[in-house]
Amino acid sequence: MKYAAEWAAIACEVLGTPYPYGAQHASHGPDDVDVTPDRLHPAFHGSYDWHSSAHMQWSLVRLLTLAPDQAGQRPIELVDNRLTPEAIATEAAYLRDRPSYERPYGWAWAAMLVAATRNCPLPQATKWADALQPLADAIAELVLDWLPRQAYPVRHGVHLNSTFALALLLEAYDELGRADVVDAIRKRSIEWLGGDTSYDSRFEPSGTDFLSPALTEAELMRRVLPADEYKPWLTAFLPGLGADAHAHLLEVPTTDNSGDGQLAHLSGLALSRAWQLRTIAPNLPEVADTLRAGADRQVEAVLPTVTGGDFMSTHWLVSFALLAAAADKR
Repeated sequence: MKYAAEWAAIACEVLGTPYPYGAQHASHGPDDVDVTPDRLHPAFHGSYDWHSSAHMQWSLVRLLTLAPDQAGQRPIELVDNRLTPEAIATEAAYLRDRPSYERPYGWAWAAMLVAATRNCPLPQATKWADALQPLADAIAELVLDWLPRQAYPVRHGVHLNSTFALALLLEAYDELGRADVVDAIRKRSIEWLGGDTSYDSRFEPSGTDFLSPALTEAELMRRVLPADEYKPWLTAFLPGLGADAHAHLLEVPTTDNSGDGQLAHLSGLALSRAWQLRTIAPNLPEVADTLRAGADRQVEAVLPTVTGGDFMSTHWLVSFALLAAAADKR
């Protein structure tokens, strides 16, 4: 796999970088103020924050699955040290104690990590998957409790976006055989989004987006709706996509690699758009080549930043580059 060695190397580097770290820890009292990263989160420290640590470990497991020879030994050693029963017990207890922590973005990536270990052919992966099972169970419980209470979807282009998280959670729990979670996600997605039409994408992107609300919703509904219902929904939701409308979704956003963590999001936007344009393209064969060309432009523009950018870019972009690179397998 092209870039596998470079992506594995940068993922190991950032996961081994303890600071800066954004704990986002809500203290319960004066004795609950120690936010030392590896004490608070023995599995998901490094890589700036909990969710990035989770999805960069997902990246390593995926690279070990797709290109083990290129990824090398270092990722195995790193994941082996993080995904232990003791560390995961601490992480699962933390989520249960703080049921809105990392909801829903971090939940989704942690669930994807569990599923990735189940699909990894390395002999060590069975041990990782078994250690992670309590975390998968905890997140499943949290999702099933949260979804009925979330009256409206969050539609903006950053971490709280509902559709991005549900797409990943659906994929993960489908692979993990949790039909109850999958059914709850499908039901809620159709309730929230099934009637959406004529989305106005003129106001995308916002200044710190790493997701396109339009394309992220389209990607979730691709997974939720039967194939014969998806194209009519998509053409009603984004009429003219790839033809005479929404052209800016196919172009490279203005990106920033100055070390500003919020502005670095826009490089991720290019990669997430590319992923979603590539998965949507087969459903619009008349404009599929146009959509794929737009995806290619966005990947090419930000690819150097994935491994050569500031830490505020490199601590997370590999995961989104992998989503884009493997879009034809999803």
